[in-house]
Amino acid sequence: MPSTRSALPALTASAAALALLLTGCSRSGDGDSGEEPAIGSVPTILESRSLAFPISAYLPDDRQQGTLAQAQDLLIDQCMQRYGFRYQEMRKPGPDAGQNDNSRRYGISDPTEAAGLGYDNPRVARSQKPPRPTYGPNEELVLDGLQVDPSTQFPTSQEEAEKSDVATTVVGGRKVPAGGCKRESALKLHSPTKDTVRSMDAQGFGLDAYSRSRKDSRVVGAFKSWSACMGRYGYTVDNPMDQPPGIDNSNIRSPQAIAMAKQDVDCKRETNLVGIWYTVELAYQKRVIEQNAETLDRAKKQLDERMKLAGSVIAGS
Repeated sequence: MPSTRSALPALTASAAALALLLTGCSRSGDGDSGEEPAIGSVPTILESRSLAFPISAYLPDDRQQGTLAQAQDLLIDQCMQRYGFRYQEMRKPGPDAGQNDNSRRYGISDPTEAAGLGYDNPRVARSQKPPRPTYGPNEELVLDGLQVDPSTQFPTSQEEAEKSDVATTVVGGRKVPAGGCKRESALKLHSPTKDTVRSMDAQGFGLDAYSRSRKDSRVVGAFKSWSACMGRYGYTVDNPMDQPPGIDNSNIRSPQAIAMAKQDVDCKRETNLVGIWYTVELAYQKRVIEQNAETLDRAKKQLDERMKLAGSVIAGS
C-alpha cells in the first residue's frame, strides 16, 4: 500500500532484473470474453500471508528463487573470469522458505503488524541490495555489455545469442556478448533455447489475472465498502493499494501511521475485502491457466529443468 515499502504483487528482485534483461518477452493472458468469471461462495479471510494461488505451481517459490539467484551470480562470475575479472556482487542464499509471502498482496491485513509497524514492511527493507561496487571501464563493459540504442533487438535465447553479433564488443581480444555477462547468465539459466517458456511469461499470466481482478465489479464494490468504512473514522481514501494520505517513509511507523493501519485492517475485516478479492483473483487465475494450459505445462517442465541446471552450477562452484 505505501509507495516504497509495501509489498504489492510484483516481480521479485531476481525476476525484475530478468525482465530488464529479457525485454519484450512477457505475454499476457488475453483471449477471454471479457465477462467476469463466476466465483461461487466467498470465504471470510483477513490475513493474506499464506494464501495459495494456482499459478504458483508454474513459478519458482522463494526458496527456488534464491537458488536461481545464486546460480545466476555464479554464472556471471564464470563469464567474468573469461576476461580476467571477478563478479563482486555475489548474493548469499536466503532463508530456506518454500512459500511466497503474500502478506501485502491486498494491502496490510495483519493486525499485529499494523499495531506494531504501522505501514512499514520489514520484508521489503531486508530485500534491499547494498550499493553497487566500483568497476573499472573494461569490467563494467564485460559485466553490462555495450551501451546501444534501446530499440536494439537483442537475441532472446542463449541459442540465438551464440550465433549473433548484435550489440557485441571485444575486450582483451575476446568477444563480449550482448548485454554482457549479466545477460548471458540470464539467458543460459532462464532462456537457453528459442522454445523456452520464460518465467516472465508464466508470471505475466498471474499479473494479468491480478490486474483483471482489481477491475472486477465485485472487487470494486469491496473497495467502496472499505472506503466507506475508513471514511466513518475520518480517513479519505478510495483504494486500499493507494499511498495512505499523509504517510511516507519518514513517518511510516508513527502513531499516526499505526492508528490508520489498525483501522485499515479493521475495515478489511468488516467488509471481507481480502476474502472477496482473493476469491475473484482465483477465478481469473483458473481461467487464464485453462486458456494457456499447453504453455504453462511446458513452463512447469522447464522450471524443473532450470532448477536442475541451477543445482549443478552451485554444486560445481
